[in-house]
Amino acid sequence: MKKWNRAMQQGLHCALLGLAFAVGCGPVNAASSAPPVEAFFSFPSFTGATLSPTGRYLAMRVPNEQVDRYMLAVYDSVQRKVTIAAKFATRDVAVIEWVNDERILFNTSDKRRGWGDSVDGPGLWAVNADGSGMRQLISTNSRSAAPPVLPPNHYMGPVGAQDSEWVYILGGVRSGGNVPKADYLNLLRLNTLTGRTEGVKRPADAQRYTLDDAGQPRLAMARTEGGRTVSYYIREDAEWRLLASYDAYKRDSGAFVPLSYTRDGTLYVRSNKGHDKAAVYTYDTHTNKLSDKPVVQLENHDFSGTLLVREGKLLGVNYEADSEGTLWFDPEYKALQEEVDKLLPSTVNRLSVPRRAGTPNVLVVAYSDVQPAVYFLYNRSTRQLEPVGQTRPQIKPEQMGMQDVVRITARDGTQVPAMLTLPPGGAGKKHPMVVLVHGGPYVRGAHYGWNDETQFLASRGYLVLEPEFRGSTGYGKKHFEAGLKQWGLKMQDDIADATKWAIAQGYADPKRICIAGASYGGYATLMGLVNDPDLYQCGINWVGVTDINLMYNGHWRFADDLGESWKKYGMPEMIGDQVKDAEQLKATSPLEQAARIKRPVLLAYGAADERVPLIHGLAFRDALVQTNKQVEWIQYDEEGHGWRLQKNKIDFWTRVEKFLDKHIGAGAKTE
Repeated sequence: MKKWNRAMQQGLHCALLGLAFAVGCGPVNAASSAPPVEAFFSFPSFTGATLSPTGRYLAMRVPNEQVDRYMLAVYDSVQRKVTIAAKFATRDVAVIEWVNDERILFNTSDKRRGWGDSVDGPGLWAVNADGSGMRQLISTNSRSAAPPVLPPNHYMGPVGAQDSEWVYILGGVRSGGNVPKADYLNLLRLNTLTGRTEGVKRPADAQRYTLDDAGQPRLAMARTEGGRTVSYYIREDAEWRLLASYDAYKRDSGAFVPLSYTRDGTLYVRSNKGHDKAAVYTYDTHTNKLSDKPVVQLENHDFSGTLLVREGKLLGVNYEADSEGTLWFDPEYKALQEEVDKLLPSTVNRLSVPRRAGTPNVLVVAYSDVQPAVYFLYNRSTRQLEPVGQTRPQIKPEQMGMQDVVRITARDGTQVPAMLTLPPGGAGKKHPMVVLVHGGPYVRGAHYGWNDETQFLASRGYLVLEPEFRGSTGYGKKHFEAGLKQWGLKMQDDIADATKWAIAQGYADPKRICIAGASYGGYATLMGLVNDPDLYQCGINWVGVTDINLMYNGHWRFADDLGESWKKYGMPEMIGDQVKDAEQLKATSPLEQAARIKRPVLLAYGAADERVPLIHGLAFRDALVQTNKQVEWIQYDEEGHGWRLQKNKIDFWTRVEKFLDKHIGAGAKTE
């Protein structure tokens, strides 16, 4: 405890002198060798920081080195003192929320257990900021659930008003494995001092709720057969009224996603409203109509972000374009952002505003492509920055690779955005390159900022290219819809065209390129080796789909968590119909085309994966080794869809480093 306090104070001294971000500063010389793999894939040293409603206290997760667990620490900015409010010998503090300015709500996890070994739920506890008044509210397992402690089918809910001892929780019928699926979820009020609960009336099948900024339930979202509904709570009548229903798997111009509801009755939503890019609109709950003009609209991106509402007023909007930014409507906070940006000119600086207006402190999270997140408190009165922690103190920015957003023209004229990360000191040279394909695939893949996987590869001397192929979200309806039913086809062409662009621009050595990715990215890796065998010298697939029909049909030995609605409505629309598109699904199946892959392949799967069950990897491996003797296989029995355990992350990326070095790195024999 004292050691952590001294380090924090040393960091404060250094930052005020302008010498460094880091806790424990001093002139840093570039190391002669790259940082060890543990620097990238160990658990963060500091995370989960959140301000109390008045901004006086900062709650955060810090490591307990004695038992290798995360504990809950609270920093008092007035007394400049840190208190350990909660810690466990067998569990890790996870999500942290403030109940009021003196009381904290948190759940737990277990970072020593993989998906396959997890048996307990997250539970729920409340504790005072000084560590007193600890009370368990939700049990981690059914055996220990005795009233008033609730059973483990209850979960932390949306943040309330943070002005009483009451919070909201969710409870209901859930089924499924690693990614729980809910038939419905109830919304309940829970007293964190007594454990008493009060039910809140819900519409049928509700699974998500939105509160207004005064902490009152206002909206409920539900799933229907292939669709989605949004209902509005009429407080005067104590009834829910249906506002809208729409298709879950089509970009309907009338569809919207609720973002925030203010106490004056203004509903802010995200919608395309017939346009290519999604924007922020207001929604009239009386006429059921979107506003004519958007509140926030980005030129080249769909809106993605959060609305900063405090005491009924929209202060500003966090958004993501090529990088993250904040549009402040409030002149006071706009000036505050400018003050912080002048003090920290080399980073993106995200301001977290406490619930109460006029509070002295704001939390600043500063980061860049080469700098992992560093946390500061900024005092609006003294105009001083106080560093309170950083996520990865082992990482030195000068050893990281610089990112750049590029836009590539595919063979049919489609614009494909991509993130390009140069290795340290790599400007003006040709490099071995890893084409890192994101999963999903219907998500945005790369985001500006320090990324463990990308920077690990860059630190080893590899150029990293991350294309946002058609079907990726965040770049408009047209870009998304161009990817419908294009697995292994035009989506794959975009990845190949981005690779060829990097070669033509002189960034990449054409004889030293490897394609890699997880989930859909693993699928695209294998299809890249099928479609473009001369473009890639090797492939790395972890937890990747190997056959679309196997996604539909499943396997009697392995459970999957793909819902029937997704298989019935989503997959035929977005990936391909098993009957109508049978020939296409066969032609774009890595399993069916395994004999065509002649390049070295690294395959890695989790035995407890229910998103892409192990059978995908086993069946493909068994088919591939019939004609390809350059196959490396990794199986983590306790892991699911990705690596949860630190030891497995470190083991996997150590193997990746050796594989790349052998085939496209310093140890490779080029043709």
